[in-house]
Order: sequence, then C-alpha cells, then structure tokens
Amino acid sequence: MAVNLSGSLTALQVMQDAPVIPVIVLNDVAHAVPMARALVAGGVRMLEVTLRTPQALACMEAIARDVPEAVVGAGTVRSKADAQAAANAGARFAVSPGYTSAVGQACRDLGLSLLPGVATGSEIMMAQEDGFTELKFFPAMQAGGSALLKAWSGPFFDINFCPTGGLTLTNAPDFLSLPNVKCVGG
Repeated sequence: MAVNLSGSLTALQVMQDAPVIPVIVLNDVAHAVPMARALVAGGVRMLEVTLRTPQALACMEAIARDVPEAVVGAGTVRSKADAQAAANAGARFAVSPGYTSAVGQACRDLGLSLLPGVATGSEIMMAQEDGFTELKFFPAMQAGGSALLKAWSGPFFDINFCPTGGLTLTNAPDFLSLPNVKCVGG
C-alpha cells in the first residue's frame, strides 16, 4: 500500500502496510539506522520503536532523519508527555499498552495515528466511544489469544486488531487468518 510519507496516515494504513509491525527496543543509537534500513529493504516500513530505553527518542530521530522511506512510530506511549516527545522525535504513529482518553486526545491533537492497547471488551468499548476502531490487542497470548479475537468478531465486528504479546512464527498465522486481524506486532 502506498502511503504519503509527508502527510498524515490513518491507523488502518499503519496496520495494512505489512503483516507485521516490528516492536523494536533499541539500546544504542548506532544500531537504529542500519536496522531501519534492513527492515525497509525487507519490505517493512512501519517501525514501532518502544519508549523503553533512554535512547529511544534519539533512535526515532535518527531513523526519521536518515531513513525517509521508513515510517517511525512510538511504542509504549503511556502519557501526553510520551506522545509529545515522540512527535517531536519524528514519530508518525503511536502505540500504547493500554488506553486512556487523555492519551487518545493527545495523539489526536498532535496528528499521531494511535493504536491503543486493549485486553477486555470494556476497554474496546471505551476506545470505540472515543472514535478508535483500530486497536492493539495486548498482551495477546496471555489475554486469550486467537480464540478471544475470534469470539470478539461477533460483538466487535467493526473493530480491527493488531495482536501483540507472545506471538511467534508458529502462532502468528493463526492470528493473521482471522478477518478482524490486519497485522501482528512482535
């Protein structure tokens, strides 16, 4: 799917670009650009760099600056401050481990597409009330796996998921075969 790299993109565009969104933890800025170039060369452009290390923001900046064909995203966004820092570092989308209206609104205000994390029906309903229909299912394996997503396809027929957490090369095809799963994270 072609994405306008200079403009905004939707969460659905993020999810549909490739079957996997890599969840990247970087401890060394020197590794960021070579890793991003390798992923892009392999056909993966949506790169979720998690805010789990002190170097994460500098890594996002380096990728955004030096690998323009990559689309940098920020993972582990838990607050308005995280969203702002990620946007300042060049992130074009955000992924959160859970959902709050404050994080959702912050991402909207910043023009960041958000894949909010959910693990229960109530969380899905809260995110949907705030206008989010593309969601991260986390932690996928621990919260019920592909069986839960299959069950959710009835009451939440209009929601798309990116399951993350405990996925492997062995079980990812089970998730990707579901109509409500657009990609996986891992």
